[in-house]
Amino acid sequence: MSYKKYFYLFVIFSVVIFLGYSAQENRDKGQLYSELHNRKPAVSGQFYPASKNDLSNILENLFSEAETPKIDNVLAIISPHAGYVYSGGVAASSYNQINPNKTFENVFVIASSHTAHYKGASLYSPGNYETPLGEVNVNLDLVKKLINENDFFSYIPQAHVSEHSLEVQLPFLQYYLKNDFKLVPIVIGTQTKNECKRMAEALQPYFNENNLFVISSDFSHYPAYEEANKWDKMSADAILLNDPDEFFKVINDKQDDHVKNLATRACGWSSVMTLLYLTQNLPDIQYSHIEYKNSGDTDFGDKSRVVGYHAIVVSKSSVVKSGHFHLTNRDKKDLLEIARNTVNTYIKNGVIPDLEENYSDILNTHCGAFVTLNINYKLRGCIGRFTADQPLYKVVQQMAIASSTKDSRFEPVKKLELEEIEIEISVLTPMKKINSIDEIQLGKHGIYISKGYQTGTFLPQVATETGWTLKEFLGHCSRDKAGIGWDGWQDADIYIYEANVFSEGDFE
Repeated sequence: MSYKKYFYLFVIFSVVIFLGYSAQENRDKGQLYSELHNRKPAVSGQFYPASKNDLSNILENLFSEAETPKIDNVLAIISPHAGYVYSGGVAASSYNQINPNKTFENVFVIASSHTAHYKGASLYSPGNYETPLGEVNVNLDLVKKLINENDFFSYIPQAHVSEHSLEVQLPFLQYYLKNDFKLVPIVIGTQTKNECKRMAEALQPYFNENNLFVISSDFSHYPAYEEANKWDKMSADAILLNDPDEFFKVINDKQDDHVKNLATRACGWSSVMTLLYLTQNLPDIQYSHIEYKNSGDTDFGDKSRVVGYHAIVVSKSSVVKSGHFHLTNRDKKDLLEIARNTVNTYIKNGVIPDLEENYSDILNTHCGAFVTLNINYKLRGCIGRFTADQPLYKVVQQMAIASSTKDSRFEPVKKLELEEIEIEISVLTPMKKINSIDEIQLGKHGIYISKGYQTGTFLPQVATETGWTLKEFLGHCSRDKAGIGWDGWQDADIYIYEANVFSEGDFE
């Protein structure tokens, strides 16, 4: 069935309207409607078909062409929200990673407002949402609980009247999920990182396997086709790092000023930031990229001005059992050569060397690693990742660059230092949360301490190198790395992991 039947001219972005309502009135918790009334479809017949049959048919076509399921234990997805003829295929690829037979208590759909700026976010509380496929029940009790307990959540009627970014996600959920769910509809109006972080803190208790989070965002708006491919990849790479600060830095890159017609790197940046704040301190989280396209890839797209679309999935990271994960000497040498060649080439020439990509199955396994740089047995830089959506050999290359240029404790490595540096690599096993510190074996286990948004870690070799007792190991990590005080570990979450540690000195 041709998509042209469903194509209507529409403007992807409206001019931002600053609505003239009183902030105090909109914050008044007493405005929660006592008389229920549903939010009717606002963009059916524009962004997607208005009839139930036509909408079901186009969804069937989109899912039939979507990327096949690749990810287990999906917790969240990032899905685009343009007209279905433009972004519907990428959206279907994102939804297709979810187990359709799983029962979710709630689906949190987090979208960013295109028509108004206001503090925090607006949660629809007067009733349910409706689409041509029927009614979507809102968890009104939870919505009102979130509003009553947080001053940055409220109900702002104008935020929902014509907003498409949340609405267009709902037919996908109705069509794809086989079991009933309750909706928590959130439209973010803030333009500040801090409020995104506060919202994430409020939503943190609900970010678990019982609920699904849908993050609604398109990416670059209006650059030429090739430019969009370039800039959108940078945005996706930052998201895959699970680092909100890095994502914010990328989407606010001053180089954007020189890109013709580029209006934004991500219209739903605040929604994506909220997700990243939710996941950044969770040690068992994995981001996976599923698909990218832009409007220039469609029958209707103008390649001189496009909008970008990513399908990205957040899941519980796959387990690599340490007993089945063995690095040979060849594997270790390959990783050390990758790190050495990368550091030398990047520091000397500012270029990331290409990799051969013909490494062993173990080096193609997705797992975390740290790269440590030492000069005369003194630390010169150390950065790593606990989980990864990329093969180990690529993670090592990325961490080699980061440890030599981005460790905030040190200046970037200088060319004259390259011959003095010795490289050490720690390949990590998955983390395990412990109930008692008696489970920690000094020299064998690294520790990861998490309390709220404060986290810190020590690799296993730190205990050996310092000669610390168990209490000193925990105290130093708690105070010096997590910033929660010497005894902060006592009421924090503690995880342990093992590391396969090797260095260039092992092969001299």
